[in-house]
Amino acid sequence: MSLRRVRSSLSRPPRSRRVAPLITALTAASLLLVGCAASTVASPTDDAGDPVSGGTLKFALLDAPANLDPHSGSSYPESLITSNTADKLTYQNPETGAIEPWLATSWEINDDLTQFTFHLRDDVTFNDGTKFDANSVVENFDILGRGNEALSIPAVTAYWVGYQNTVALDPYTAKVTFDRPSAGFLQALSHYFSGIVGHSTLQLNKADRALPQNIVTTGPFTVTEHVYQQKTVLTKREGYNWAPASRKHNGDAYLDKVEIDVIPEASVRTGALQSGDVDAILDVNSTDEQPLAAAGFRIVPQAIPGRDIAFDFKTDQFPTNDQAVREAIKLGWSRDALQKTVLTDSYKISTSVLSERVPGWKDFSSDLTEDQEKAEQILDDAGWKEGSDGVREKDGQKLTVKLLGINNLVINKPAYELIQQNLKEIGIDLELNLLPIPDYTAASKQQNTWNIVAANTSRGDVSVLEQLYSPLYTNTSRIQKDNPIYQESVDTLAAVSATLDPQKRADAAATAQDFLLNKYVLSVPVYNPAQVTAASPSVHNVEYEAQSRNVFYDTWIDPK
Repeated sequence: MSLRRVRSSLSRPPRSRRVAPLITALTAASLLLVGCAASTVASPTDDAGDPVSGGTLKFALLDAPANLDPHSGSSYPESLITSNTADKLTYQNPETGAIEPWLATSWEINDDLTQFTFHLRDDVTFNDGTKFDANSVVENFDILGRGNEALSIPAVTAYWVGYQNTVALDPYTAKVTFDRPSAGFLQALSHYFSGIVGHSTLQLNKADRALPQNIVTTGPFTVTEHVYQQKTVLTKREGYNWAPASRKHNGDAYLDKVEIDVIPEASVRTGALQSGDVDAILDVNSTDEQPLAAAGFRIVPQAIPGRDIAFDFKTDQFPTNDQAVREAIKLGWSRDALQKTVLTDSYKISTSVLSERVPGWKDFSSDLTEDQEKAEQILDDAGWKEGSDGVREKDGQKLTVKLLGINNLVINKPAYELIQQNLKEIGIDLELNLLPIPDYTAASKQQNTWNIVAANTSRGDVSVLEQLYSPLYTNTSRIQKDNPIYQESVDTLAAVSATLDPQKRADAAATAQDFLLNKYVLSVPVYNPAQVTAASPSVHNVEYEAQSRNVFYDTWIDPK
């Protein structure tokens, strides 16, 4: 079978029977790209006997979900909720990276990776009782790929680059066409942005689609209560029977309900877990991990795949338009100190701009080492001289670098402060601006303000590099058309999406990472973030999907 023409098929498993993961030719190609990459997935859960149905799991997290629309809810708590309510055509196995069937039972891809034909399950219904079929796919994909200006809904362009159309070939077969190769499309379909929603939801404007009472989906849970900044309640959907085959069971979820409570303060979340007010918490403070584990709580981390937490430089903004400055920042701080003083075992220092969990990751750790002497020499050679206050200057302008980041990950603030102190030693003034997600989102739209945007992007496919850094798409580095590296950027990053041949894609991935890290220093990765859950011993099967969003389908709790 050609690696460029892939067919996957799956017979439906009996209820409550675990079936081994299906690995297609496409999946095999992806796994070959991993090389020696670590599979940093959630720790094995305890062997507590047969699951018990019933009960309510009380689960606390830091941020409040606001937008519950599966197509546009983008914060972690929003995508956590939609990961439990909206199914996708494909499923990415969090342990293997394999792309497996879900609402689609099989697919074919043409030789130039521009047409994807999906064969769909015929037994799936939405929670309003309507049937899922090929027309559902057409409606969802057209609005994901094109948006709808009349309804104020933008296209999800980062994941649907080059989308042309979807057509229903028969009631349960849909063909998707792109105007360019899209090697990462099957993985994009497993992403939380690609959840399938019902016809009635798709007729609504953006504001109304975000309301829980209007969201129609096929998933194992539905939203039955939502009080912004307080709690969101997920209720089991009876009759659910189309889980991916590699899940631990099929049929209804075990839990009757999941109550997701918003507790912004880390110490209060930890206290609520210790007192039994909640059964599990997310966003565990790094200093609380060891004491909670010692007290018998289960600590379950999973590294987030995609682009690691990284300093992405704006190449059209002074002083990061100077590659010497970018190189000095890359060399000027101690990763060993960060690992020893800030990170716990749940997190890792970055070894590339990609997470080790992404097929195509390559180890660049030898290029990511502290060398302050070399950094100072680079700055000296570029004309940056030490000022009276220790901050370097050039042509009368200070070497002040403004960083915008989010404060919702517990590691970010201490990590950035350590780097800030290290860079101060070589004459770089790193100005930190760490904001809550809503404020960060607004601030990130300010033009000509920030030199660095520090963030991560979760996606378990090397196409994330083109999505983020290509001048044709997100253009994180703001490479303008008059920049000499413009076309090289476009071509280098496009190569990762142009083939499914395992060796060619691995080579393209390695070249893209080197381009970003070394050749032009457009990004300096910091650490691989993780989601860390702490749970009571009475909670079993604490799990995440492939992008490290908590999923509760297989979770169960001891009877009270």
